[in-house]
Amino acid sequence: MATPHSRSSVDEPAAAPAAVKILIAGGFGVGKTTLVGSVSEVAPLRTEEYLTTASVGVDDLAGVDQKDTTTVALDFGRITVSPELVVYLFGTPGQERFWFMWNDLVNGALGGIVIADTRRLDTSFASIDFFESRGIPFVVAINCFHSHNTRTQEEIRAALDLDPQVPMLIGDVRERGFGRDLLLALVDHLMDLAAAPVG
Repeated sequence: MATPHSRSSVDEPAAAPAAVKILIAGGFGVGKTTLVGSVSEVAPLRTEEYLTTASVGVDDLAGVDQKDTTTVALDFGRITVSPELVVYLFGTPGQERFWFMWNDLVNGALGGIVIADTRRLDTSFASIDFFESRGIPFVVAINCFHSHNTRTQEEIRAALDLDPQVPMLIGDVRERGFGRDLLLALVDHLMDLAAAPVG
């Protein structure tokens, strides 16, 4: 028989799930919006606008001349890992004129994914510097639409001047499986760093 002070577990309020924030960065047109859309369990929030003649001479369309929209604020997606854990994905805008927003988006981020395009590796330098300067762990995704890649992993690492400990994966961000592999690689990287001896 229940006492006046006992409560059934059914009456206990459900604990709010732990939230993990991951930032997805990279240059203009490398596939950030596509990655968020490929792994999010809900229709992602997007803040895309059409490119107009006003961006001529401002946005570098080399290698992405078929692109007709651009993210002007952020992309947002969600993955429920379990009732106790939810992952929130925040994609950053790629153009330099919107980089000021990165400082707000990075608040509370546990880690990041930097997407790079081998045709325009230089567009990823700013994202790598951003995470490194703030001590935020990240992995690098080499996005190969239609499996297009003419460089070896060693060449890409050297070009990006990546620390040997930073994981780098090559694949197509349109594929959900590749997005999953990137997130798992980031989790493994975070766990390795947490387990590493200090000093």
